[in-house]
Amino acid sequence: MMRIGQGFDVHRFASNRPCIIGGVKIPYEKGLLGHSDADVLVHAIMDSVLGAHSLGDIGTWFPDTDPAYGNADSIKLLSRILSDVKLKGWKLVNLDSTVIAEKPRIAGHVPEMRRNLARAFSVEENCISVKATTTERMGFCGRGEGIAAMAVALFEKK
Repeated sequence: MMRIGQGFDVHRFASNRPCIIGGVKIPYEKGLLGHSDADVLVHAIMDSVLGAHSLGDIGTWFPDTDPAYGNADSIKLLSRILSDVKLKGWKLVNLDSTVIAEKPRIAGHVPEMRRNLARAFSVEENCISVKATTTERMGFCGRGEGIAAMAVALFEKK
């Protein structure tokens, strides 16, 4: 038995915030605005996992009205979701994700992102794909207002 889920997330840039993508602090003049650490990639991945298992969305699991999740580490939140999924006997087959941004450039950070995600999912790195693209300077990403990410996760019953 297999299940697939897709996720999408966006965050606008903000001053005086770190830019964390895929659990990696990226050197950049701005960070991402959000209640948690605003890790746009991990948020899209969490929604793909939740979607695959019909478990709602990250806003249901970790509401932005709950101060307990203020500046929370999104990789740790992902791990909480995955512990529930693993208890139900599911294992990730593969994850495909894309970060959509003009800046910052993330190519040099992709290996570390893949390691972080593989560790969270308890899988080999070759099960994790992280890609980056731009919008050719069109739309809010192209104007440098924020970053978007999307992800697709495939699971199989152990």
